[in-house]
Amino acid sequence: MTGAVLNGSLLALAGMAVVMLVLLVTRWRWNPFLALTLTSLLMGGGAVLLCVVPTSNTVAWTFPGVLETFQSGLGRTLGSVAPLVILGAILGRVLAESGGATVLAQRFTRFFGKANAGWCIIALAITVGLSTWFAVGLYLLLPVLVSLTRETGRPFLTLAVPMLAFLSVMHGLMPPHPGPVIAVAALQADTGKVLLWALLIGIPTAAVAGPFFARIAVQPALPERSSDESLSQVLPGFGITLLTILLPVLHMLGSTLVELLHAQASVVGRCLTGVGHPVAAMFIGVLFSLWSLGLRCGRDLAALMRSVEQSGASVGMMLLIVGAGGGFGRVLTESGVARVLGGLAAEAHLPVLLYAWLTAAFIRVATGSATVAITVAAELIAPLITPGSLVNRELLVLAIGFGSLFLSHLNDGGFWIVKESLGLTVRETLQTWTITETIIGIAGLLLTLLAAALLPS
Repeated sequence: MTGAVLNGSLLALAGMAVVMLVLLVTRWRWNPFLALTLTSLLMGGGAVLLCVVPTSNTVAWTFPGVLETFQSGLGRTLGSVAPLVILGAILGRVLAESGGATVLAQRFTRFFGKANAGWCIIALAITVGLSTWFAVGLYLLLPVLVSLTRETGRPFLTLAVPMLAFLSVMHGLMPPHPGPVIAVAALQADTGKVLLWALLIGIPTAAVAGPFFARIAVQPALPERSSDESLSQVLPGFGITLLTILLPVLHMLGSTLVELLHAQASVVGRCLTGVGHPVAAMFIGVLFSLWSLGLRCGRDLAALMRSVEQSGASVGMMLLIVGAGGGFGRVLTESGVARVLGGLAAEAHLPVLLYAWLTAAFIRVATGSATVAITVAAELIAPLITPGSLVNRELLVLAIGFGSLFLSHLNDGGFWIVKESLGLTVRETLQTWTITETIIGIAGLLLTLLAAALLPS
């Protein structure tokens, strides 16, 4: 079988796998974990029959090898996501049950006014999203989002979609998030300039994909959340509640400052780097919340531990689904789909910024992983940037970042996190989250190209 025929067969197989996944979940109402597992095995089995050589060559590409690859992807995804999701769910539940989310919502509503509740959630999303991972930011802000919806009477998604848009842009473009850091290192870009351009281009992009799109988005009913009722004898104060929700953010910002100042070798730098790791920051935040929003407000430790157990149980199936999405993405990556799509973009001989965006977007759609898309795209683009090249490296990082956010769908763990967290159906998630991410990808590319055209050569 020639290379062109093999590549075409591989892309056709991947396309059929994605279509089958969509049909299993949306039309035949399969559990997403089972649907992702079956689709992964069929995709891998088809690659075995095509005699595809796995990308990493770490496993023999046989049927048992496909299973091993799926397990590896599932485990890797859960290893990076599960601690953050569980700790975020615990902190969010404590915040909701203490009445702290309601306290924040009432104070913000009075400050911004009910008509400007959207600005409130946007400000929170930017602040929290600067240093926290997308899933962490979502779980931190979710109780506040629900309370704001009830306080203002606004449709749920007119606040949820802007929050998702700004958290996503912060995660995809702003160092120290993993994707942008990878791209900055590979392309030898200036971190400070990347941060500046990410703010100048990312915020208008998120505004288009968030508040403007939210006006026409589908409006499902507010999900039921009985835990919003306060179980505390005393409501927490505004200041201590705000400190609780921002404590993990402050720890991560401290770690970011250490990196920017290149102070990792100092004693203070080592300490801030340690407590600024996302898992450590969230764990410290959870422990603080058990006191500040629990014991301090009259709740006993046994009741708080029951809330902790319920938080873990509530995200169990979601974590399996997210992990299976990672397994599916791993099978697609090992089968060479990302490599083939990157090669197709290269053969088009497009401008470097557009080529970088297309490469990242293709890989994102195929594998569902923004980090994989950024990593592979940066590796493919880096050899094209010569010392005398006129291409703006910082804008190149943004182009890859926007491409990596394009068209999140059922093979993306973030898709399932959003679906389960907001209480949406698969159809509603496709109509809101998927479209939001697609708008971010396209609008971000256009603004990046505009910035490149306006810069002096």
